[in-house]
Amino acid sequence: MTDFKTKVLVVGAGHAGIEAALASARMGVDTVIFTTNLDAIGNMPCNPSIGGSAKGHLVFEIDALGGEMGYAADKVTIQSRTLNLGKGAAVHSKRTQADRDAYKRHMKRTLEKEPMLRLVQGEIVDIKTEETDGKKRVVGVVTKLGEFWEAERVIIATGTFLESEIFVGDKVYSAGPDGMLPASGLSAALAREGIRLQRFKTGTPARVHRRSIDFSLLEEQGGEDDATPFSSRSDENEITNKAAVCHVVYTNEKTHKIILDNLDRSAMYSGNIVGTGPRYCPSIETKLVRFRDKERHQLFVEPCGTDTDEMYIQGFSTSMPTDVQYDMLRSLTGFENAEIMRYAYAIEYDSAEPTEMLPTLEFKKVGGLYGAGQFNGTSGYEEAAAQGLVAGINAALSQKGEEPMILPRSSSYIGTLIDDLVTKGTNEPYRMMTSRSEYRLILRQDNADLRLTDIGRRVGLIPDERYEAFLEKRRMIEEEIKRIEKTTISPSDETNAFLESKNSTKITTGIKLCELLRRPELTYSDLAAVDKERKALPRSVCVSAEISVKYDGYIKRQLAEVERNKRLEEKRLPSDIDYTKIGGLRIEAAEKLNEIKPANLGQASRISGVNPADISVLLIRLF
Repeated sequence: MTDFKTKVLVVGAGHAGIEAALASARMGVDTVIFTTNLDAIGNMPCNPSIGGSAKGHLVFEIDALGGEMGYAADKVTIQSRTLNLGKGAAVHSKRTQADRDAYKRHMKRTLEKEPMLRLVQGEIVDIKTEETDGKKRVVGVVTKLGEFWEAERVIIATGTFLESEIFVGDKVYSAGPDGMLPASGLSAALAREGIRLQRFKTGTPARVHRRSIDFSLLEEQGGEDDATPFSSRSDENEITNKAAVCHVVYTNEKTHKIILDNLDRSAMYSGNIVGTGPRYCPSIETKLVRFRDKERHQLFVEPCGTDTDEMYIQGFSTSMPTDVQYDMLRSLTGFENAEIMRYAYAIEYDSAEPTEMLPTLEFKKVGGLYGAGQFNGTSGYEEAAAQGLVAGINAALSQKGEEPMILPRSSSYIGTLIDDLVTKGTNEPYRMMTSRSEYRLILRQDNADLRLTDIGRRVGLIPDERYEAFLEKRRMIEEEIKRIEKTTISPSDETNAFLESKNSTKITTGIKLCELLRRPELTYSDLAAVDKERKALPRSVCVSAEISVKYDGYIKRQLAEVERNKRLEEKRLPSDIDYTKIGGLRIEAAEKLNEIKPANLGQASRISGVNPADISVLLIRLF
């Protein structure tokens, strides 16, 4: 093997590239990962956190399949919180504040130590393909230094770097996030090969020096004492009692006046930016324009790490000029003397049209070429890492001649994310939310390992010791569920006094423990007072057992729905069919079906422009 030859080559070492490269290498495939800057591996150019609403689910799933993000996040956690605890278990989502620099160090070291992986600093400016029997296939890439790297599989994970431009007020210049160099040339190469690109935009708020903030005037936001780690590789006690404190501050009438008076100076509203921004993470200017009647907006003041004084102002993203940024910040309570360390900016970049990909994330037009992360039109570290993992696994499986890994929507948020992208596409940076899944009650973060670890084991990313630990955890959960369902609690003065203290109905005859647990006002933890047979179990086991029992009826109904829908997913559609030749199909439906080339009838039913009548036609004509 020459130095410039590999089996799988990954372009970009952000969150998508890291997972793709590690998955491929850990599956025994010779892999190379390129990055324009070795010191920026795993960089968090936006918020210094991992997880959040629905995003936390993705991190648990990444870990269950054998990815790295959850373990790395646990190692560098400085505060952990579970969001949405006032709502049902389906939407409980873990979010951690991360030490930004420690995260980068962990990921760089992890890549360096992987035996089957080579790490190279360099920019990829071109891809090379060959055509055989009318089908294009990638054969390698070209670096800015003129090297040709032969590769049988290439994964593009360039994040927001493709032809990226920074906007601060009326100032526009070519650059990547955090002042890094943009990736120039690769967009043109992809377009030449027939890959359709689109222009998206995102942004980030200013970073402020800690010493210039009067924290005594802000609301404190602490973490939780008993935190569950993202990764099964982490000790449950490892991330508890993390001392970092975040704070909350609010915009006010003065802040709003400054922003609205200078709206014409914002790059977002001056006409300079042509890319589409994220709907669910808008700039502060967009919030004020969209919600003019709202008196204030909540902002979160978050530390970027333990060895830095940089503070991140979540919710205050802007593309205003620097003088306005100062005025905006200093209008906030406690920020009257704010010192900006890094200015806020908007960034515009090229991304691919994801409907041009298969569910494996391989491009339909170019065999062996895969896309992952923000390059695929998503936003967020977690969405990127999830796609990178899938692309890396499938590139390695393809290289080894094995069946691909395609996760159905009913299996995971990762499956939902990818199905949404390749079936529906996106006209704005896609953000995962629990509302995007019709199966969210069975796709909880507490059972991610139960859903996906067997798959991770099959593809070769879950080693023996870890798999044995997983089987033991599953056994404990199953046994605890059985015990809860069989245990009878007898009436007594002590039991009824306890129930009365919880505003729960007293009992006059024996009652199954599971029936008590299904009462909305009672929790598994509460019932320890009357459950004398309970053994000490890991926190994660208790959580899964409680939810499984408490929501048993709802879970069974959703599983039945999954089984009904599985019939459509099992009806495979030929990849070479011309839908315009099928009589009875509407013209719009035929055109959309020809464009997407769905793998099965279930995917076809989710394509915009294909209605139930069209599905009935396909059932009659093809089955």
